[in-house]
Amino acid sequence: MDMSELPQGKKPRLILVGNGMAGVRTLEELLKLDGSLYDITVFGSEPHPNYNRILLSPVLAGEQTLEEIVLNTREWYAENGITLHTGKTVVSIDRAARQVVADDGTAAGYDRLILATGSCPYIPPLPGTDLPGVLAYRDIADTQAMIEAARQYQNAVVIGGGLLGLEAANGLSLRGMDVTVVHLNAWLMERQLDPAAAALLQQSLQAKGLKFRLGAQTAQLLPGENGRVAAVKFKDGSTLSADLVVFAVGIRPNTELAEAAKLHCHRGIVVTDTLQTVTDPRIYAVGECVSHRGVAYGLVAPLFEQGRVLANHLARHGIARYEGSVTSTKLKVTGIDLFSAGHFLGGEGCEEILLSDPIGGVYKKLVIKDDQLAGAVLYGDTKDGAWYFRLLREGRSVRDIRDHLMFGEDHLGDLGHRGETRAAAMQDGDEVCGCNGVCKGAIVKAIKDKGLFTLEEVRKHTKASSSCGSCTGLVEQILAFTLGGDYSEAPKVKALCGCTEHTHLDVRAAIRDRKLLSIPEVMRQLEWRTPNGCATCRPALNYYLISTWPGEAQDDPQSRYINERAHANIQKDGSYSVIPRMWGGQTTPAELKRIALVAEKYHVPTVKVTGGQRIDLLGVKKQDLPGIWADLDMPSGHAYGKALRTVKTCVGSEWCRFGTQDSTRMGIDLEKALWKMWAPHKVKLAVSGCPRNCAEVAIKDVGVLGVDSGWEIYVAGNGGIKTEVAQFLVKVKDAAEVLEYSGAFLQLYREEGIYLERTVHYVARVGMDYVQARVLTDAEGRRALYARLQFALQQEKDPWLERARDGVQQHEFATITL
Repeated sequence: MDMSELPQGKKPRLILVGNGMAGVRTLEELLKLDGSLYDITVFGSEPHPNYNRILLSPVLAGEQTLEEIVLNTREWYAENGITLHTGKTVVSIDRAARQVVADDGTAAGYDRLILATGSCPYIPPLPGTDLPGVLAYRDIADTQAMIEAARQYQNAVVIGGGLLGLEAANGLSLRGMDVTVVHLNAWLMERQLDPAAAALLQQSLQAKGLKFRLGAQTAQLLPGENGRVAAVKFKDGSTLSADLVVFAVGIRPNTELAEAAKLHCHRGIVVTDTLQTVTDPRIYAVGECVSHRGVAYGLVAPLFEQGRVLANHLARHGIARYEGSVTSTKLKVTGIDLFSAGHFLGGEGCEEILLSDPIGGVYKKLVIKDDQLAGAVLYGDTKDGAWYFRLLREGRSVRDIRDHLMFGEDHLGDLGHRGETRAAAMQDGDEVCGCNGVCKGAIVKAIKDKGLFTLEEVRKHTKASSSCGSCTGLVEQILAFTLGGDYSEAPKVKALCGCTEHTHLDVRAAIRDRKLLSIPEVMRQLEWRTPNGCATCRPALNYYLISTWPGEAQDDPQSRYINERAHANIQKDGSYSVIPRMWGGQTTPAELKRIALVAEKYHVPTVKVTGGQRIDLLGVKKQDLPGIWADLDMPSGHAYGKALRTVKTCVGSEWCRFGTQDSTRMGIDLEKALWKMWAPHKVKLAVSGCPRNCAEVAIKDVGVLGVDSGWEIYVAGNGGIKTEVAQFLVKVKDAAEVLEYSGAFLQLYREEGIYLERTVHYVARVGMDYVQARVLTDAEGRRALYARLQFALQQEKDPWLERARDGVQQHEFATITL
């Protein structure tokens, strides 16, 4: 029956099979065009309304809840007259009777049918993939299974170094698991990145504690005694311990239902340019299950483009055609912005323009062929991605702008753009938000039609900038361009990172004023753009929390760098360095004997005296750390942390004929008073017994110099790459005042310093006059600062003692023997 033959007043029946992002976006587009045309029914296999799969990673990481990633609530379906069947999988299509049947027997007739069955994760046919503890990462059920596993087990292996695999690895790591990513290729994300960009990404992820085995081919999964997966075995015979194995090696279009209905499938459900199946024009397909002109798409933007064309056809406009998509990839992987498009690997006849700044975390590669941009890879700085993509798609010559091409659209000057902003130069059809498939024209229309004035309003009405947040700056430009004088931009200040508009000081103030006690609470209260944060903001937030609310805030070990999690310095070969604390650089024969015995017992390859008057054991295996700490029976030297490292001393008046004060005793007293102190960056102290300054107090964060009448205190020195001489703070008469004034200065720095800011830069920022006013002039304030420091240090424990004697987190260092 043709829809024109329906009884008068009866709506044609439209059924959507698949309640995912592509299918429901099609319905949203259809409702915009004609909200009353169809009687719509939706079947979804999962027991949830439509949700944002892009945000499953923040759910895995514990930064968002399932409710927060829902795109269309059950109320939305009801308000639009849509019948929703969740938790029901359509198992058959009767094309003759035009009816679908679900696995529970529910049947429904259709006049038009949309198949949006998505894709299935690919799990290679290896021995052991059916073991408990082995799963794929695709939906909410997989995410919940991984969260439950993280509560019980320690070692996770993620097989697949693409986007999904890295997000899974990051989420499991944030849940406290020790994660190794296994990837068959020689570099990560080879479909989106070239080797250089992938190397930068790998370095960043390794700094967060992830481990990698690249070029490794999995042979089988091995069970343990309890029948659960216990290890991954590789083709070379080596094994890797694993309590959980997650496969993220790719997806395949889910065509099972279509094939059973005798619809033509080849690498997907084959469709025409109107998204109709080639077999039955009443049946449409959209999304990852589709094969259009031999191509199956997995990115969001092409799928939403398909949805718009399909909605246009269903609304009987009949003018739109889907002719395929030229795709670009703009992603945020664990907080790092990436972009790639075209033939970014280059090849014969291609030229490459490179900009590489590994220290700054920026890498750009432009590939030019025949005076046209053929491909691009951007790492760290992706703001010009949309412009490069437009150049690539239009195929225009770049000969006239070649000299300026690497520096972006804003640097073209009069070369065709007359100083306009990027927003002004964009066409209405240019994509702004790749995650949600939103173009400039849609944003401008929403701003004008709905009277929008803020970024949040644009996010709410268009979804642009609501997922990864990497297009936020461009959306703000479009707001400013569209509203003109009605748009008042916020003052430009440097944000903590790209995940938020707030500065470090804003965040510190909010944590203090609102008494925020956990990272998720901070991110919710301050409306973080990227729900699970990044490698820049998470360690900073963790420090701000524990330094502001000692004893109350939650210290999140997974938001610390690997050195602070392992409580030892990781070396370039993966081994660790152990430096026990030696108070004021002084030791005893008994301590030296224990160090020697430990070095022999654990076959430590190198024992070295450090510049901080301590002994370093280099080349220690991770599993040996708790045993070494127990056998040493010495406090942690915190040589691995953003904390008090050392108090260097000379022998002072006790032995030296020039000494005027007992610098060794003063140094020991200072170190014992401050040794568990976390700080924005590493802190080093020194005490010299006379003006000859053998302990080098002039280049320390706090330097104490003995003189005839007492002690002089110097602050904010630095002996690093750029040497800075410490500034004189005050002269005091005795050891008690040295402790009070030094402690007050350090607490001021702890409370006000920006994370990773050394004392020299903190003092340069706030001014020495300010420091003197807080520490010298305000006596009551000084005593309060010192009291807060003492209270904070009372809450801290020796991490080595906790693990060696009390068994805290012993699983971090254990290995599984098969």
